[in-house]
Amino acid sequence: MPNPTALFETDIKSLPFLHRGKVRDIYAVDDDKLLIVQTDRLSAFDVILPTPVPEKGKLLTALSAFWFNKLAHIIPNHLTGIPPESVVSATERVQVSDRAFVIKRLKPLPVEAIVRGYVVGSGWKDYQKSGQICGIALPAGLKQAEKIPGGAIFTPSTKAEAGAHDENIPLHQVEQQLGDDLTAQVSDKAIRLYTEAAEYAAQRGIIIADTKFEFGLDEQGQLFLIDEVLTPDSSRFWPADQYQVGQSPASYDKQFVRDWLETQDWNKKAPAPALPQAILAQTIAKYREALRLLTQ
Repeated sequence: MPNPTALFETDIKSLPFLHRGKVRDIYAVDDDKLLIVQTDRLSAFDVILPTPVPEKGKLLTALSAFWFNKLAHIIPNHLTGIPPESVVSATERVQVSDRAFVIKRLKPLPVEAIVRGYVVGSGWKDYQKSGQICGIALPAGLKQAEKIPGGAIFTPSTKAEAGAHDENIPLHQVEQQLGDDLTAQVSDKAIRLYTEAAEYAAQRGIIIADTKFEFGLDEQGQLFLIDEVLTPDSSRFWPADQYQVGQSPASYDKQFVRDWLETQDWNKKAPAPALPQAILAQTIAKYREALRLLTQ
């Protein structure tokens, strides 16, 4: 049974409801601002799992807030600093406390800015087939989970709706959508964000293998960092002391859940199987540990 303390879905009546994503629920505050709430939903293989992870939304909110602040010198972000409790009714504050942001209303870019520092996941599968990741040729002979020679690479993907799958796309396709200048700006900012974060995390015993950033534009065309930042939901976090080239490393992120799902008789379409209590408990512990190591 789902934990009664977990928030699977918000029910806020004091603001207009706009959208329910894989993890976040979004409400309109006014013409310029949105309320974005991190629920305890978990998605894997782009499918929302039926079992919420208690505390997950609060853990991800705390970690995103940490990174937004730490990386603000690289690019502005969508945070307003307005307390989320101040924009909902008194009875609804429990749904947003420690798990929500009031953000600037921006126009999201239609691509996900994925940065990879290591050959793993779908990148490893691509590399095995073609020696490339998203059309970027890499040296021959790389092993699973090996660090990419020459530094991190920008490998964008489509932004799928809930229930659909993101797909890696070549750079020229992004340039067709966004234009050369904006694509170059997104690529540069994404790699800078990843590189600085990875260097910091390495000092805390965590390897950030890859991550996903999202960006948006204001009415003047200025680029902002939006959504979540460098969380276990959007990144692969590996314990540095357990890392070994040639195998899928232990992780602090939801790769643990993905690995369990791979052992199930499931076609990766909704509905997904429920998570056993043991998997749930270990998932929560991993998220807590990642937050502790990175922020304390």
